[in-house]
Amino acid sequence: MLLNGAQAPSLITFYHHNKPPLNPIVPDIVTLTSPMRTSLFSSSLSLSLHQQQRIHFPEPINTPQTLHPISTPKCSSTSVEQLASDSQSEGILDFDENEREAFKFDDDELGSSGAGGDRKHLDAPALEVKELAELPEQWRRAKLAWLCKELPAHKPATAVRILNGQRKWIRQEDATYIVVHCTRIRENETGFRVYKWMMQQHWYRFDFALSTKLADYMGKERKFAKCREIFDDIISQGRVPSESTFHILIIAYLSTTVQGSLEEACSIYNRMIQLGGYRPRLSLHNSLFRALLSKPGVIAKHHLKQAEFIYHNLVTCGLELQKDIYGGLIWLHSYQDNIDKERITSLREEMRQAGVEESQEVLVSILRACAKDGDVEEAERTWLKLVRLDEGLSSHAFVCRMEVFSKAGEPMKSFETFREMQEVLSSYNVAPYHKIIEVLCKAEEVELAESLMQELVQSGMKPLTPSFISIMDMYLNLNLHDKLESAFSACLEKCRPNRSVYMIYLDSLVKVCNFDKAEEIFNHMRNNEAIGVNARSCNTILREYLSSGYHVKAERIYDLMCQKKYNIDSSLMEKLDSVLSSSRKVARRRISLKLSKEQREILVGLFLGGLQIESDGKKHMIQFEFNQNSIMHSILRRHLHDQYHEWLHPSFKPSDDSDSDDIPWRFCTISHSCFDFYAEQFWPRGQPQLPKLIHRWMSPQVLAYWYMYGGHRTSSGDIVLKLKGSVKGVGRVVKTLKSKSLDCRVKRKGKVFWIGFLGSVSTWFWKLVEPYILDDLKDLLKAGDPTLENNMEELQNMNFDSGSDFDEEASEDSDMDSL
Repeated sequence: MLLNGAQAPSLITFYHHNKPPLNPIVPDIVTLTSPMRTSLFSSSLSLSLHQQQRIHFPEPINTPQTLHPISTPKCSSTSVEQLASDSQSEGILDFDENEREAFKFDDDELGSSGAGGDRKHLDAPALEVKELAELPEQWRRAKLAWLCKELPAHKPATAVRILNGQRKWIRQEDATYIVVHCTRIRENETGFRVYKWMMQQHWYRFDFALSTKLADYMGKERKFAKCREIFDDIISQGRVPSESTFHILIIAYLSTTVQGSLEEACSIYNRMIQLGGYRPRLSLHNSLFRALLSKPGVIAKHHLKQAEFIYHNLVTCGLELQKDIYGGLIWLHSYQDNIDKERITSLREEMRQAGVEESQEVLVSILRACAKDGDVEEAERTWLKLVRLDEGLSSHAFVCRMEVFSKAGEPMKSFETFREMQEVLSSYNVAPYHKIIEVLCKAEEVELAESLMQELVQSGMKPLTPSFISIMDMYLNLNLHDKLESAFSACLEKCRPNRSVYMIYLDSLVKVCNFDKAEEIFNHMRNNEAIGVNARSCNTILREYLSSGYHVKAERIYDLMCQKKYNIDSSLMEKLDSVLSSSRKVARRRISLKLSKEQREILVGLFLGGLQIESDGKKHMIQFEFNQNSIMHSILRRHLHDQYHEWLHPSFKPSDDSDSDDIPWRFCTISHSCFDFYAEQFWPRGQPQLPKLIHRWMSPQVLAYWYMYGGHRTSSGDIVLKLKGSVKGVGRVVKTLKSKSLDCRVKRKGKVFWIGFLGSVSTWFWKLVEPYILDDLKDLLKAGDPTLENNMEELQNMNFDSGSDFDEEASEDSDMDSL
């Protein structure tokens, strides 16, 4: 582009014709002028070079279109479809890897028209932008041409400073032209930045067509956060986003592995139907349904209502129901705690009427449902069908059959099924061993259970902990305390620490009146964050102290239980009251909740690492969310669950007599005024923000929890911390770190800043935070150790050696805060 005497930049014209569109999102014929970069969808576009006077987008049709049953045609694969089908590789079933490929939809295979390649046309709102030649002022034409050339070439901070320098003359029409020009040359990030800058100017007027087009472009590039931001802006203006925006945003969410993206996709899908009144295309229904099945059953079962909603929409719209819709619904029903037999029977009848045969995966799901209720008769009929299929039996089918016989009180038939499996299958995983040992232990078949346990240990399969728990629990019920202690020692040698194992051993020690050893084990549990104590273990040791006359120790346990807000067994209250009355005034356990100093510092560190806070309108609650693929988060999850036990919402509190290790990956606190301060500082108006006083709160403990929750150690031994916020806020954090002799480099990737401590600085950072790092995480997080491989997608292709992306001068510019 030239500054003086230059030809005006070329424009795009979008037309509609009656023939089927080449792309579901891009209109039929696209006229572009050169030079131009290749689009993400360039393989689907028909290009012709000529000039037009205006950029014209067709008017939207906001009323829902009536859809008729269709069979999806085959067409060439598009980039959207390919990205949307990435989730096929994720697992679905728990026991057999092969079952993960069970649910495939005809229009989801590569080379077919998936959710990103359906041929149904999506209209877009009209947008007209003047050509440069139409502007009367030559100086304005030159300045706009210069901005169109310069802005994409600079970093965000510099680009914003350039725009700020044009405030005196630039108008909405000028900024709109720059945004459209950026999208034309596929500089969508720059276009979005200019768009956000526009919104901060006093002359800004909401432009639905511009917002829609920019949202669609961002979604096509999988910039789901920016697409969602514009989507929310449209709704906040009282407008309903176009059908294309809904569709593209859903596909963008489904194409990412970011935690929580599936839930967001479901939310947008529901709003598309309920708010927009649209009828999504067949491929979008199928893509979302398939994504619901992409998780293990114990997680996917929570999506049953959403799956039924998709099924309902398919039926009411008269769209084609593929066989795996039926199979997927039965699969989800089979994992529910309470089996809805009538619904499963209804789905099987619909399959029969549609002429769909029950596949192996469907029959295994039915067998799993029978195992929940011990329905031997139906299970045997299903088993015979499985055998007749002649497709080979999976280990999971044998596990379900073993469970059926166990529920029916026939453990030896379960054992016979296990041996039959060993004869039939050449390879299988550890799950059948866990199940048969559990069944035999419940039936108190000691010799058989011990022989199978020895067989399992010798096989080298992992993990062993579930079977050790079953064996130890059987020993405890049979008062075989010597064998239990031997099993406990063997478990410690071969497995990681586990609260359930320690709880069984603690109960055994109390039973045999070995109080000194019981106290030692309890203290070890309390001091080890990977194990921890709960209400049951505290009541166990309290009962021991009260019965043995150790009143001072009993008072200490009472104080601990008050602090943790654990419930005390009613059978202990009378004796405990008499003990307390002799030494102090009996205080009622009803104590007002108050955050301790340690809990406050931990929260600050977690907020820096990405913790979220939610509101019920008046008060606020903390939303803890952890990455299921992270070993660090797996350990930190238990520690934080125990640390904030008294604050947890009742639905996330384990029962007092439970020793389960099944802590959810997402849990929240109750709504409380204590969290209002953190909402005002870190989440004003529902958006993350870095407080102005953050420099006062960044203690070593805060840094440690920031590292554990939102940090990583790279393969070279350096330390990287994730941070979200404005440039100005990040500048305050960087300045505070440098005041602690922690020189760092900053890299930006989208809305996320990555703060890197390299070389000797990472060693100094580690020395500062090490006292507050959980013991089980020290080996994973220790700086300078190059042995750990970092597989974080977010850190790929990020080179801190190239210098810092952070501009300290720009951090002083408040106009950049929201860009």
